[in-house]
Amino acid sequence: MTVSVLVPVYNAQDTLEDSLNSLLRQTYQDLEILCVDDASDDDSWQILQRFAVDPRIVTIRLDENMGQAHARNVALSHAHGELIAFLDSDDSLSEDAIERTVEVFQRYPKTGCVLLKVINCLPDGHQEDYPMKPFESISGYEAFVKSLTWEIHGWYIARTELYRKYPFDETCKAYSDDNTTRLHFFHSQEVRTCEGIYFYRLNPSSVTHAPSLRRFDYLRANESMKRQLIDLKVSEEILDKYENVRWRVLVDCYMFYYKNRRGMSPHDAEKAIREIRRVWQNIELSRVDSSLKYSFGYFPFRPTQVDTNTDMKRSCFLRICWFLFRLEEETYFFMRELLKGY
Repeated sequence: MTVSVLVPVYNAQDTLEDSLNSLLRQTYQDLEILCVDDASDDDSWQILQRFAVDPRIVTIRLDENMGQAHARNVALSHAHGELIAFLDSDDSLSEDAIERTVEVFQRYPKTGCVLLKVINCLPDGHQEDYPMKPFESISGYEAFVKSLTWEIHGWYIARTELYRKYPFDETCKAYSDDNTTRLHFFHSQEVRTCEGIYFYRLNPSSVTHAPSLRRFDYLRANESMKRQLIDLKVSEEILDKYENVRWRVLVDCYMFYYKNRRGMSPHDAEKAIREIRRVWQNIELSRVDSSLKYSFGYFPFRPTQVDTNTDMKRSCFLRICWFLFRLEEETYFFMRELLKGY
């Protein structure tokens, strides 16, 4: 079985060589390594050219930065393997990772996705396992449900037909590719694990941590996932579960805004808070658990329905609700910082 490995690359000159070497050292040799440079402005492209002497490596360069999901889809369009893997350009694999995965696919033909064991590599050099309860095999639907709250992770290898039907979601430059993982699980008969290791580097300059407007793509990616859940006609229970996820993500994004707004431009900071407000207004609060939405820091200050006679009254009422919600968030995160100092 040929395995096509998708490697999106963006300004990864410090880690790219380690990532590619981990692929070239694989005990399983039937590989096709598709590297897409997403308009890097460092030496990433030059590094890729040095590695391209290996006939298994194909390099593609984009003229415009389009985001990780798009770069992966470009790589996917050139893939010929029966299995698809992906490796981010700051991560790496154990030498036997792909071999162990292929063995599972060969042994269990009904398996759609095989999860690797994930080890988080911290900036201080320490390593820790991803907190996932061990399992050998679960149904695709069960994996899908667990992925809504990331009880299981999203580092896996899948059969190519799943990627052909459900390529990476390009709704946003960041985060929307998580939605693709969930669709692959949903449409798999079974999902299994193996002992191959994916080393995930926690990067403090990544989208998740850097003071960037792209962090708020998470909100739109969640909206895209909700629309797809509705199209899949999932149960009301699943929709309720996911709306709770969306509400938590909203508060998390406000925390990110609170901590990083001084490092953002005034334009980006204003755009971020407008995006938070937009999503705050369209959350289906009737689906959010009372134990969550009545907790300090999570109280929405917005009723499930606004009963007013005119648009002007409704707008005025929502402005008041939004002011109270923001006051709560500012107080909540200020107190958390204060208590952390003791």
